[in-house]
Amino acid sequence: MMPASITGDPATGLLIVVDHASNRVPEDIDLGIDPALLDAHMAIDIGAAELAAALSARLSAPALLATVSRLVIDLNREEDAPGLIPEHSDGHAVPGNIGLSAEARAARIARFWRPYHAALAGRIARDAPLLLVSLHSFTPRLSSAPGEARPWQVGVLYNGDDRAARLAIPLLEAAGVVTGDNFPYSGKILNATMNHHAEGRGLAYLGLEVRQDLISDAAGVERWADILAPIVAETRNSLAQKAALGK
Repeated sequence: MMPASITGDPATGLLIVVDHASNRVPEDIDLGIDPALLDAHMAIDIGAAELAAALSARLSAPALLATVSRLVIDLNREEDAPGLIPEHSDGHAVPGNIGLSAEARAARIARFWRPYHAALAGRIARDAPLLLVSLHSFTPRLSSAPGEARPWQVGVLYNGDDRAARLAIPLLEAAGVVTGDNFPYSGKILNATMNHHAEGRGLAYLGLEVRQDLISDAAGVERWADILAPIVAETRNSLAQKAALGK
């Protein structure tokens, strides 16, 4: 299944990527869960698709958005990762994913994972962006620790390549954003899409996690797009200047 595309100008040097943009489950796949769970974090990064569209509009940047729920297949995991097709998520069993045969697993990978990553690789090869912007969202609290609020408004995730992160973090802090440096998740642990498509190519990337309660409605999306768009643009511009100077 191919990703959805938001038209933009490749000359911006930007490409926005949203691995968990959708909660769609194809009709021929029965996950065996309460349908209400499809509106929860276990199925979709709440607000991430809307934020991508708003940033794309402000920056004239193209974007690629996943069109299937991560409960069907988690596109931000390696093809051979144990949790690629989750049997449990956020304390809930996913019965339709339990005990899949090797053939069924291979078929789901061929149907969803490979086309998504092939499309992303093709777009990168065609447009040669200067900066990938990976958007995710995170819950205000962990389901396992509901009494512990997560204070960060935005997290910046990275693995080995922190070029864009080191530029963006002080910009976020200067804008008054409570920023997590590889928090609330570490990109050194889970960064599969950016590891493959950015670090594997020597391409700079900015992994942004936005707290879901901040972008759960249209007003929040617009506010955070206004905050983040100039930071993304300045990060790109600094990378371009460094590239021009051979740094």
